Amino acid sequence: QVQLVESGGGLVQPGGSLRLSCAASGNIFSIVTMGWYRQAPGKQRELVASITSDGSTNYADSVKGRFTYSRDSAENTTYLQMNSLKPEDTAVYYCNALIRHWGTNTVYDYWGQGTQVTVSS
Repeated sequence: QVQLVESGGGLVQPGGSLRLSCAASGNIFSIVTMGWYRQAPGKQRELVASITSDGSTNYADSVKGRFTYSRDSAENTTYLQMNSLKPEDTAVYYCNALIRHWGTNTVYDYWGQGTQVTVSS
């Protein structure tokens, strides 16, 4: 009922930048929260950043000051600007959204397919 389409991953050298996008479409009445998670090989998935419906953001300590999360509410799209990338940022990045559908007050949890970010020289 809802699709999350991610884009913007790739290979970048240490110190470089990438911008990830996540566009939500489908049966959307409201978006409660959107976020980016990442999972490196052999590690658990962790929250990178999140943004609420009122625009409040939250960042993992490891990315504070380097990553910026923003949104275009009209397009149900969010952007994660990643600067000063480090090799330890290498992971598969997943978009997440908590969404209410039309006609229900239930909040549903959706995930994107993931996009690879590799930081290497």
